[in-house]
Order: sequence, then structure tokens, then C-alpha cells
Amino acid sequence: MATTTQKMNAFYAQSGGVTAVINASACGVIETARRHKDRIGRVYAGRNGIIGALTEDLIDTGKESASAIAALRSTPSGAFGSCRFKLKSLEANRREYERLIEVFKAHGIGYFFYNGGGDSADTCFKVSQLSKAMGYPIQAIHVPKTVDNDLPITDCCPGFGSVAKYVAVSALEASFDVRSMARTSTKVFVLEVMGRHAGWIAAAGGLIEDQGIPVVILFPEIVFDEAKFIARVDALVREHGYCTVVVSEGAHHADGSFLAEQGTKDAFGHAQLGGAAPVVANMVKQALGHKFHWAVADYLQRAARHIASATDVKQAYELGVRAVELALKGHNAVMPTIDRLSDAPYRYRIGMAPLANVANVEKFMPRDFITKDGFGITDKCKRYLRPLIRGEDYPKYKDGLPLYTTLKNVAVAKKLAAFEL
Repeated sequence: MATTTQKMNAFYAQSGGVTAVINASACGVIETARRHKDRIGRVYAGRNGIIGALTEDLIDTGKESASAIAALRSTPSGAFGSCRFKLKSLEANRREYERLIEVFKAHGIGYFFYNGGGDSADTCFKVSQLSKAMGYPIQAIHVPKTVDNDLPITDCCPGFGSVAKYVAVSALEASFDVRSMARTSTKVFVLEVMGRHAGWIAAAGGLIEDQGIPVVILFPEIVFDEAKFIARVDALVREHGYCTVVVSEGAHHADGSFLAEQGTKDAFGHAQLGGAAPVVANMVKQALGHKFHWAVADYLQRAARHIASATDVKQAYELGVRAVELALKGHNAVMPTIDRLSDAPYRYRIGMAPLANVANVEKFMPRDFITKDGFGITDKCKRYLRPLIRGEDYPKYKDGLPLYTTLKNVAVAKKLAAFEL
């Protein structure tokens, strides 16, 4: 680590599935950079993530007012556009890395802030190696973001707390609806949530047990057993007259096949998921004959800024701030982390982790967070989750709708020849 005093420009980009609070991190990065004009020149954003760097499609955030940047803190989604694009290794595709160097040089960029999840951490780590491999000084800092909450080392990931809050609230409200109709109508409600390999989001549905709601949770970490599942639903319906099922999109059979697998792949080569809820609901119908309803939270869960967790918003902003501070201290190839100090009262500090220990590593639900039968969450898990969904940070409203901001996103003049991806 070597502190540099040379004034360089910064590049910020958003990657992967956006969240209710990723713009809060952007706000933290940009506002902090603006407070250090003696060290950081312009702050450019990549239009549609790293693709913006490769195609020299840069946005000049300096054209935005202080109030517009501040408004990002309460605006969902990705203000600059995101992407699902993973850089290959330097050996496999040197052409893309050479292009990054050309763009960085052309625009005096020495700081690289990449806001995303696991694949983004990998991309950020690869970019951080450019200094050594290609002789260009670049400090790459990963700003964590993922609704899946599956990044290692950090206690939680910005984006997760708000999704967890949305899922818990939605499951609670829908369960009250089902309970009121169960005598003559719907007895089972199935809610499908995100989470390919980790069941953190599904776990949030277990928090509604504290209000007397019978819940069955299907985790990716627990192999799906249809007979046991049907028996559990049957028992709960007999006892309570109804039940709610929260199923992770990553729930899978013993052979590893997903309940929701569609047979297609996404841009990263992952199986395209979606459809676990109707599969599970129909199992219940065929086995028990109960009337059901199902829903897929899909984009709603990660876009719901109107009910974001105050804890989540605060942490997303703080990590954006700390990312810039780490860069100014000379750090490279690192990620700011949330280090929990206590559950009650909830206390944490901002730490730091080397990207070599973050990239391509997934954090799964600990077994002691899941009940012995595999269908619920333990008190230990509840103690972990409760602080993360706590507090409300409502956006301003006008005429009944949230006031979200749309930036001007003024393009920076290009200096290089076009580049084909």
C-alpha cells in the first residue's frame, strides 16, 4: 500500500442485478470524491457498468447538481445503468484489458470503483492487477452489493436488508389475507424469492412466525424432499387451517436439478431460474387438494425502495464513502466490509477485506441458522436478521408516488476509436 498524492480521475460503475440501495452507495462514492477535489479530479460513471469503460461510454457526474446526487440515496435501481458482463482472464482476453488501459489513460483515470456482487468482485480483482501486469497505475476498490447476501467476510451485503424487509412484510400481509379466507377458499400461499445457491432471502420469511404465522421455507442449502415437504404442509394446515410457503428460486432436488430450472442460461452461464412457486403449489394441490395461490417476488423485491430498511440504506452509503477513503489511503484490490460487533444493541464497524479472498467465493446459510427439520429458521438466525431489516427510510412523496430522481447522464466526449465487444 502506497499513498499517492497525484490527482487522478475516478471511474465508478454498477454491475449485476440492481437493488433498492445501490444508488445510495453511488451517492456515497460521488459525494466523498467531491469532498476530495485536491486528490480526485472528475468522477466518471460507466454507462451500463464495465461495458461503459470498454466502449468509452462514460458519464460525467460533475454535470449533476449536489441535490441530484443526494437524491440518489433514496432512488432505487441503477442510476447509470448496470450490466451482466464478466471479464475473462488476462491470458484469455488480453484485448479487453488493453482497451481498459487505453480508456483509463485517455481520461486520466486512476481510481476504479466497481459496485456489485460476486462476479463483480472478480472483475474488480482482475482490473486491480493491471498495474502489475500492464504497467498502468490503477487502484481498484470493490463496493459490495448483492440482494443474495452471499459475499464472504462481510457480515451482510447492501441490498439484502431491504429485500429481506420486503419479503418479510409481503409474506406477513399475504398470510393475513390467506388466514381470513382459509375456511372456504385458499389454504396455501406460495411466495418465490431470489437466491440461487444461498437461502438468505427466503430465511427472512421466517421472521413472520413471531406473529403466529405458520411458515414453511425451502432453502437451496437443504435438498428438497417432496414427501417431507407435503407432510409438513399437511400438518400445518390441519393445525392452523392454512400456511405460507416461502421458496428460494435455488431450491433443488437431490440430483442437483432446480425446481425452477428452465433449461436456459444467463449471461454468466448460470442456469436461468424462475418458476419454483407454481411447481411447489401444484405439488400441494395434487397431494392434498388444497386451493392455493402463488406469487413470484422477482424485480419487486429488489426494487422496493419505498419500504427499504433504514439500516441497509445507511450501510450502503457508508460503504461507498469508505471505498473512496480506502483508495485515497493507497489501498488496491480490497473491499470495505461490515463487521458485526453485537446483535442487541446492534453495533458494527466498517472493515476491509482483500479481493483475493472475496472473488468467486459464496457465503451460504450456516446450518445452525436453519431448524433441524430444514423448514424454518432458528432463533440465532432471527437475531442475525432483525437488525438488518430494522428502521424505515421513506423517500419523499408527491401526488401519492415516491419522488425518485433521473440523472441527466451527460456523455463524456470520446477520444478513441470504436471498440466492438
